[in-house]
Amino acid sequence: MAITEAKYIWKDGEIVAWHDAKVHILSLAVQFGSSVFEGIRCYATPKGPAVFRLPEHLRRLQDSCKIYRFDLPWSAEQLTAAIVDLIQRNELAACYVRPMVLRGYGSAGLNPIGVGVETWLACWPWGAYLGDEALQNGVDVCVASWQRGAPNTFPALAKSAGHYNNSQLIKAEATVNGFAEGIALGTDGLVSEGSGQNLFLVRDGKLVTTPVSGTILSGITRDSIMVIAQELGIPCQEQPIPRETLYTADELFFTGTAAEVTPIRSVDRIPVGTGKAGKLTLALQKRFMDIVEGRTEDRYGWLTPVGSA
Repeated sequence: MAITEAKYIWKDGEIVAWHDAKVHILSLAVQFGSSVFEGIRCYATPKGPAVFRLPEHLRRLQDSCKIYRFDLPWSAEQLTAAIVDLIQRNELAACYVRPMVLRGYGSAGLNPIGVGVETWLACWPWGAYLGDEALQNGVDVCVASWQRGAPNTFPALAKSAGHYNNSQLIKAEATVNGFAEGIALGTDGLVSEGSGQNLFLVRDGKLVTTPVSGTILSGITRDSIMVIAQELGIPCQEQPIPRETLYTADELFFTGTAAEVTPIRSVDRIPVGTGKAGKLTLALQKRFMDIVEGRTEDRYGWLTPVGSA
């Protein structure tokens, strides 16, 4: 999916033109993937643009920096103001926001300590991640041959660019084999997550998702769906998920900032339930979209209005 360019990008307190946002070829970010990032959505609402769960995303960015020993020079309050200003400068009613903290030029070796840190903010228009019809009709996925790393090999709770080489292998394998997405297993053979999404299944009216146990990113949309499920009276629990339950689930769906709430209609060409988006999936999706697009009360305080942050 090609990027739809915006006008401006923010770099360490300065506004630069889109094509002037450059990193040195020998930066540690380029050489070794030494960077952390976030993906955040800003939605068009009847009251104007609003950023979804911005404080939680910035807290996770700070956590990622701490885990990887990045010295982030900007506070959450400063980054919030910069993001709001950048969205306004780019005149975007709805967009995807990508904060990035990376190690720059200064070393040819693996030791990152003392190498300068750069902070970047970008935003651009971005529609449905898995296609315009995916949110209603669902997607066909496969179980990937590539596994997630074992706990304590790399920190799965950090959203680091280097981790996503694994995700690209999963996504590419799925794509060349005719699937929209892949589901990864952990080294224990149990279900982990999608290439860039968390996973939920429904069985007998109950919602189940993989626990945070060292192979998944603790997703902010994942957390939102668990909150909404409680609101709607849908039982939800975290428990280990054997691969075969993907084939016997009544419903399956992905969650993520980019994917939002995307139904899964088949796994390895085996239909999930009736082979269509399930009722509980669509109920959760509707409630989620009603909140983020401002069609109902934001009772959880999840939206940061652009212009009044």
